[in-house]
Amino acid sequence: MKLGRNIRLRREEMNMTQEELAEKMNVSFQAVSAWERDVYLPETENLFRLSEILRTTADALADEQRTQFQYQKTVFDPERMKTYIKTTARAHGMTDTLKAMDFASEKHAGMTRKNSDIPYIYHPMTVACHALAMGLYEDDIAAACLLHDTVEDCGVRPEELPVNKRVQNLVVLLTKNRKPMESREQAIQRYYEAIQSDPAACLVKCIDRCNNLTTMSWGFDRSGKLHYIEETEQYYPTLLRIIKKEPRFFSAAWLLKYQIESMLDIYKHLMEQR
Repeated sequence: MKLGRNIRLRREEMNMTQEELAEKMNVSFQAVSAWERDVYLPETENLFRLSEILRTTADALADEQRTQFQYQKTVFDPERMKTYIKTTARAHGMTDTLKAMDFASEKHAGMTRKNSDIPYIYHPMTVACHALAMGLYEDDIAAACLLHDTVEDCGVRPEELPVNKRVQNLVVLLTKNRKPMESREQAIQRYYEAIQSDPAACLVKCIDRCNNLTTMSWGFDRSGKLHYIEETEQYYPTLLRIIKKEPRFFSAAWLLKYQIESMLDIYKHLMEQR
């Protein structure tokens, strides 16, 4: 049985003592020691709590075939993604995408993803690579993927974006803002209604949601996960229907629907088990 070894290796990777893990788990350090020595197995609820604290998955912790514990929050190397984006953009004459790549890298410099040390630029690059991998070699879409968080998170005004007006407008649609005296729910509803006015904005938003769903396991606590699932189920079927009506986005709509619904099903199933 390799569960105990995997728990220990991941704990040590996070520079966490048995006592610290025990405190987070609300158990004794003797219990943690027993788990790591495979004296007895953690109950199902504790196993899922362990995976959450150790920022991995229950399947990874229980993997008996693993000879060395390896956990990666990032799937692709950032420099390779940047090279792929720029090479593809040059091959297809996507001049705004080239400018957007450099601008996004500069503006997101020093920022990290929530609850991690991952450079934030990894997210918009992943969204852009996702679009390109689906064969969407449209300059406006790839550029919007790269810039979609710059206005909201970097204090940039839309007119300062080094791209054409069409891309600037897409970024505006993809930027959340809350008006005075407006509730959070009202702001979110207004936000998604605005996005629905443009199929390209719907497309970028769905790709963005795919990446955010893949990081939800370590980026949110339980209540955050539940809220994110509810929001996705409420708004994204409409976005996907709008995308599907665009002939050039038809294949992408199928892939995005499959990915979003699959991830939601997995998350809901796992959370029901806890």
